[in-house]
Amino acid sequence: MLSNALLLAWRELRRNVLRSFLTMLGIIIGVAAVITLVTLGDGATRQVTEQIASLGSNLMMITPGKRMGPGQSSSAPSFKLADIEAIQSEIPSFNAVAPMSSSSVTVILGNENWATSVYGTTEQYFPLSNRRIKEGRAFTSSESRTGTAVCVIGETVRQKLFGQQSPIGNRIRLTKLSCEVIGLLEAKGQSTMGTDQDDIVVIPVRTFQRRVAGSDDVSMIQVSVKDGISTERVKQQITRLMRARRHLSSNQDDNFNVMDMKEIAKMLSGTTQMMTALLGAVATVSLLVGGIGIMNIMLVSVTERTREIGTRLAIGALEREVLLQFLVEAVVLSSFGGLIGIALALAASASLAGLLKVPFVLNAPIVLIAFLFSAAVGVIFGYFPARKAARLNPIEALRHE
Repeated sequence: MLSNALLLAWRELRRNVLRSFLTMLGIIIGVAAVITLVTLGDGATRQVTEQIASLGSNLMMITPGKRMGPGQSSSAPSFKLADIEAIQSEIPSFNAVAPMSSSSVTVILGNENWATSVYGTTEQYFPLSNRRIKEGRAFTSSESRTGTAVCVIGETVRQKLFGQQSPIGNRIRLTKLSCEVIGLLEAKGQSTMGTDQDDIVVIPVRTFQRRVAGSDDVSMIQVSVKDGISTERVKQQITRLMRARRHLSSNQDDNFNVMDMKEIAKMLSGTTQMMTALLGAVATVSLLVGGIGIMNIMLVSVTERTREIGTRLAIGALEREVLLQFLVEAVVLSSFGGLIGIALALAASASLAGLLKVPFVLNAPIVLIAFLFSAAVGVIFGYFPARKAARLNPIEALRHE
């Protein structure tokens, strides 16, 4: 009986190809939209996680004020190099500690110039933030302590000033500071926030303080915690130490912020997942609209085929057979629409992932759920027209013009 119903459904769909396609269109768009949005959302989530991880393992950032980023608040005093020394001597649970100060400068080479960011830090910055040297070398601890006029540049700065030539050994000017290029960083591309991670110049922190900033302030401290050590425990130790060094009483709030990069990764991943879920829910509405379209067309089909239904009932067809025939037609419509939607979604997801530069992450459960949901839409919205067809009075149906 089921095979016969499938043959009848297939014959009916072939007889009205254009109408069948237009009926499926809502399902196709709905399934394609759901899968595409969820796939791109999963890719964005993975990209956020990978980029946060690329900043360094077990990385913590200590900043003045209450918000992320250097120079938070004029009322919050900046850190000093003595704070870094205190962390190194009193908290043993770290791999590396590096100060970080930054400023916007114009870097000049001959007639070429480029506006970029210069970072003042120590030699520990490079392993701490997973910045590898592609060519040349990083500055040493002695160069960091003495404030030697040397620098390491990013790939973007190299391209703007040197083209494809090697920058090693050349001298560039950071506004008034002339420094020797001793290293070139490996390219890292765009960050999660859309900034160019290769558009930087890194110099020793004392060189930055004396020749660029003109002060001994440190706007951020980065700490890399040892593997197997609880970052929450280290965070508490740093908080106690910084409160003591900044002379905060028990009733005063912290005027600094200790941020675990794992917390940032979790927060950003949660945000992208929530946006993906919301967009997927919106796209699901089009599936319901497609189901309504199937129900409308099936009702029209019942009206058009009233005499055919009456003839089948008159020669002995059972109500359940007529019900099954129209129900199968609705399910076939929605299922074909689901399959076409899946094919379009995979093609669109792969193309858009490349265009948006996010990983293509195939979520097999979502693909299966979208297909089953499209089939369920056919069952739910096809049942009422099928029941109407099955309950037709054979005599009245045969009289129908």
